[in-house]
Amino acid sequence: MKTTIIDLSKPIQYNAGDPWFMRVKIKHKSHKKSHWLIRLALNLPFKLFPKNWTGWADDKIKNMGLHSTTHIDAPWHYGPEVEGKPAKTIDQIPLDWCYGDGIVIDCSHKEDFVAITVDDLKKDLDKNRITIQQGNIVLIRTDRDQLMGTPEFAEKGTGMSREATEWLIDQGVKVMGIDQWGWDLPLKYMARKAKEMNDPEFFWEAHRVGIKKEYLHMEQLTNLSALPPSGFKVCVFPLKIVGGSAAPARVVAMINP
Repeated sequence: MKTTIIDLSKPIQYNAGDPWFMRVKIKHKSHKKSHWLIRLALNLPFKLFPKNWTGWADDKIKNMGLHSTTHIDAPWHYGPEVEGKPAKTIDQIPLDWCYGDGIVIDCSHKEDFVAITVDDLKKDLDKNRITIQQGNIVLIRTDRDQLMGTPEFAEKGTGMSREATEWLIDQGVKVMGIDQWGWDLPLKYMARKAKEMNDPEFFWEAHRVGIKKEYLHMEQLTNLSALPPSGFKVCVFPLKIVGGSAAPARVVAMINP
């Protein structure tokens, strides 16, 4: 029997529902248009242009932030230092961190704007008789990937608490991920609550764990509902963007027979 590969990555395309500063724009160049560009740029006479061939297709990404689609954040995203040392950019991440045994923790029961706690993580792990091992890649299932492509995707969701993020790191997890827009509670909600509570420590609290303890997380995963709680591999190799705070990645899960 063959290994089953499950795609955990969001399609890279224009989504009108994304925040305006994260709307991916791709310009597609047709075969016919490249026909003329090839001839003009290379001064290739028509009589020498291969017969029965119109030219090559080409594409250009005109607008895509490194955090616009399924991606993995580098420690540099959280702050310039971690554990008192310069934070790694995405090209400095050891690739052996990005491949390992996967675990899915089901937090789909959590309501919007209610943070995921250590107790939430432990309850689901205990239910499935799973013990986290060092090097495991832990995926947090919220099922908010169902909102992808809509304005609600960035506006709604649960999110990891500071304590839950720290707890995973303390179990030996370097890489973790979530199937909603961001790792924390929704940004606008956090900003509003920080003002209401007059609490400077509330905003972006789970991300900022990465200033104290080195870790990476993936955002905007999808299809976590297709995975078992454990018994699969996760591969999340980021693009090697020098100096990058993150990188798009084709994240996949591999389930052996």
